Amino acid sequence: MSPPRIKDAGDAAVLLEFEPTIDVHINARVIAVAAAVRRLPLAGVRDVVSTYRSVAVYFDPLILDVAVLRAALERSAQAPPAYADGRLIEVPVVYGGVSGPDLESVAAFARLGTGAVIERHAGVSYRAFMLGFLPGFAYLGPVDERIAAPRHAVPRLRVPVGAVGIAGQQTGVYPHTSPGGWQIVGRTPTRVFDPLRTPSALIRAGDTVRFVSVRADDLPPRVSSGESDGAGAPREPSGRAVTVVRAGLLTTIQDDGRWGHQSEGVPVSGALDRVSHRVANALVGNGPGAATLEVTVLGPTLRIEAAARVAVAGADLGFSVDGRALAANEAMECRPGAVLQSAGRRDGARAYVAFEGGIASSPVLGSQSTHTLAGLGGLGGRALRPGDRVPLGPVRGTRSARHVEVLSPVRRGGARVRVVRGPQDEFFPERALDLLQTIRFTITPQSDRMGYRLSGGRLPRLEGREMISDATFAGGVQVPPSGEPILLMSDRQTSGGYPQIATVISADLPVVGQLAPGDWLEFEQCSRDDALAALVAQEAALSVLW
Repeated sequence: MSPPRIKDAGDAAVLLEFEPTIDVHINARVIAVAAAVRRLPLAGVRDVVSTYRSVAVYFDPLILDVAVLRAALERSAQAPPAYADGRLIEVPVVYGGVSGPDLESVAAFARLGTGAVIERHAGVSYRAFMLGFLPGFAYLGPVDERIAAPRHAVPRLRVPVGAVGIAGQQTGVYPHTSPGGWQIVGRTPTRVFDPLRTPSALIRAGDTVRFVSVRADDLPPRVSSGESDGAGAPREPSGRAVTVVRAGLLTTIQDDGRWGHQSEGVPVSGALDRVSHRVANALVGNGPGAATLEVTVLGPTLRIEAAARVAVAGADLGFSVDGRALAANEAMECRPGAVLQSAGRRDGARAYVAFEGGIASSPVLGSQSTHTLAGLGGLGGRALRPGDRVPLGPVRGTRSARHVEVLSPVRRGGARVRVVRGPQDEFFPERALDLLQTIRFTITPQSDRMGYRLSGGRLPRLEGREMISDATFAGGVQVPPSGEPILLMSDRQTSGGYPQIATVISADLPVVGQLAPGDWLEFEQCSRDDALAALVAQEAALSVLW
């Protein structure tokens, strides 16, 4: 086995790579190294994630020096691995029929009877190589080659929770209802992800999983749909609240993000423009990490039920209170019953509305941030709807300003942002990175908080090279076979199968968060030192607010 390589993934993550193959022994070493890194006393580490053949470490570059982290990773990789046997988990499965609508097509692919397919799928033990795609989704394998049917050419829009699927030599259980392209051969009532359970994911990397064929009649009655209740329960400890009259295009509760759970496949989420999020909080006297409302393009109409200081930062969406204009980066004292509303987008894409005392929805896995696909956080794990009551915390009388002057992330029409090369630039010819820096891309309407799909040019990849699913990074410029890049954002999946040619630096991610479909985007390569200097300068400008 050749020595592992340490590669930059932007300025806030590094990737320790082993052999580019799916191998049980390599994966066991990866899991052991990841466990060793988690035990190290390194302040600033946010997440440690093991994949098929790599260890991703996410960290705060303002706290932890990357050279210290690299040295610790090298020592952990060189030390004799402390292998630990995973647990054996049995998962009951009802195969075929409405539970397994693709069983017969898999049988046709394998030229076997459906019973033989069931025997081959349920008759072996599978290794859990990694988690990703969705919270609690374990990539299990290898599947018997005879039944290793490929994914559907056109994914289903809705695969039910508990569906058991096959995709080539991988198999797994869908932890949530979601889109998906795997061949569905059965369904289990077992809840493989529950954010109210510790640990949340039933299956962990390194575990062994066996599927047990059962009849539907042998299962206990389903007490629910099997969906995890990942919503932040509303609470009003102070009796203060905001009522949603109109919800706007997409208004969600966001904070600094859900760190510490990417190893279970849980996305970080959090505000796309963390600068404006923090400014809004400073204007009303909240701590920088307090939850705010992230308002996208078309703002809501809100009734403020109790007297409160309110602030808006980021995009100019034409906000007013009782008809009086409330400009971006300003705060206003509001009477009980005051109405905050938006006239529409003027500049930027996302505004952050902060309330004195903060939003008091219950945290899920340590964060109030909403992730709508997984139904985590916020109110009901979804965007706000008319009639919702957003609970507020008690007023603490903390000092705050009425207006602040900071470097605004908002750019009119588009932006040029800086990137650090990699982490998977070896999948591209050298000219691809040059092309990345010369093309003016356009953000397409098929963009959301998970990622921006870009048009305007195609980046070439080396022929005949496909990447094994690996860790993803905020700001990663991911390139699918079409060559049209996808810029990964806060709600991105924790793993993906497309190589990332470059990664947007942390200081410029807030700028990207203020862009909308139709805006242009350009990239410019910089060094890690340049990225860190930009982040230090940004932090210095923000630190004076508290």
